[in-house]
Amino acid sequence: MKHKVDFDIIVIGGGIVGLASAYKIARKHPGISIAVLEKEQQLATHQTGHNSGVIHSGLYYKPGSNKAKTCARGREELVAFAKEHRIQYEICGKIIVATKEKELANLELVYNNGLENEIEGIEKIGQDEIKAIEPFCNGIAGIRVSCTGIIDFTEVAKKLAELIVAKGKNKILDSHEVVVCDTHDYFTNVVTNQGTLAARYIINCAGLQCDRVAKMCGVEAKMRIVPFRGDYYELTEQAKEKVKSLIYPVPDPKLPFLGVHFTRRIDGSVECGPNAVFSFKREGYGKTDFSLRDSWDALSYRGTWKMFRRHWKYGLGEYARAFSRKLFLRRLQRLIPSLEADDIKPGNAGVRAQAVGWDGEPIDDFRIKKRKGSIHVLNAPSPAATASLAIGDYVNKIATEHFKLTD
Repeated sequence: MKHKVDFDIIVIGGGIVGLASAYKIARKHPGISIAVLEKEQQLATHQTGHNSGVIHSGLYYKPGSNKAKTCARGREELVAFAKEHRIQYEICGKIIVATKEKELANLELVYNNGLENEIEGIEKIGQDEIKAIEPFCNGIAGIRVSCTGIIDFTEVAKKLAELIVAKGKNKILDSHEVVVCDTHDYFTNVVTNQGTLAARYIINCAGLQCDRVAKMCGVEAKMRIVPFRGDYYELTEQAKEKVKSLIYPVPDPKLPFLGVHFTRRIDGSVECGPNAVFSFKREGYGKTDFSLRDSWDALSYRGTWKMFRRHWKYGLGEYARAFSRKLFLRRLQRLIPSLEADDIKPGNAGVRAQAVGWDGEPIDDFRIKKRKGSIHVLNAPSPAATASLAIGDYVNKIATEHFKLTD
C-alpha cells in the first residue's frame, strides 16, 4: 500500500534557482504537484534579494564548464522572459579596465576566454574609447562587453512564483523552515516548523543552507558552505553621474571574486563593491553579525583553514577595507580617481554561499548531486541568477530521468 503524499515534488528553497527549477518542471510536467518551501516570510530573501542585479555575459567562466554554457543560454532566456512578462531590464554593456601594465596579461586572458565562450560583441578598447564610454574612468586598456545588462532578480523570482501557482496544484509556502527530512523507500516526510509534508521526491535548492539540507537527506556533500560577506557602498546623488553603466577591474584568476566594481542598478542608483570577507554568520549582512553554529561549521572544517592559508594576505586586505571607508575609497579611486569621501555612502551587503572542498579549493563550477528520491544543488554561485532558467532546465532534465517523471 502506497503512502499518501501531499505533493509529488517538494523544492526546498525559495530563491531564484529553486523557483526556476520548480517553474521548468511545472511547465514540462503539468500533471504533477509541486510545493516550494521557503523558510523566510518572503521569497528571494537571501542571495537572490542581495544580488547586484547584473545580467552576466559568461565572459569569465572556464570554456566548456556548466557555468559557461548555462550562463550564455540563461542570459538569452532571461531577457526573453523579462520581455514577455514586462519586467524592467536594460542591456547597458560593461567595460573591464586595466589601470596598470601588470594587469594587461590577465586582461588578455579574459578576452581570449570570452572568444572561446563565443560571447557576442566583445571588443578590445584603448584609453580614448574607455573615456568615450565612461568619461570619469581612467584606464590604459580594456574590454567592452556589449551584451551585459541589469535587472531586478527579485522581480523575476516573484513572476516565477506567480506562474508556478497558476498551474493549480502547486503551492509556494513561505515561513516553512525545514528541520528534518525523514526519508523512506518511496516518499520523504519533510518536517517543518509549520508541520509535516510528505513528498515523493525532494529537490534541495537551499543556497546558503544547502549542505545542511543535504545532510538531513542522508547525503554526504563532500564540501561545505563557507560564507563570504560582500559590503557595498553607494554613490551619492551627485556622484552617481560619474558612472554610465558597469565598470569592472581586471580579475585575478587565482581568486573566485571579481574585485570591487561599479554597477548602475535598474532603479538608477550606483553600487560600488563588494569586498569579500569571511562571514561569521551565513545570513549575516552586518559587519559584526555572529552565529556560533555557523562559525563552528566553517572554522571546524579543514578546507576553510587550507583556503585561509593560501589567501591570507588577500583576506587581511579585504578585512581592512571592510572597516575602513578610506581604504575602500582608495580601491574605488583606481578606476575613478576623482571620487572623494563625500561621494560614497554605506550601501547594501550580501553573503555568498561559497562551496569549499576538503582541499581548501573553492568549488568553481555548479555542482548537482543525485540520491534516491532527491536532487541536491550544492553549488550555484554567480552567475546562478543570470543562468537560473537554464539551471532550471538542467534540473528538470535530471528530475525527469532520475525520478522517472512521465506526466
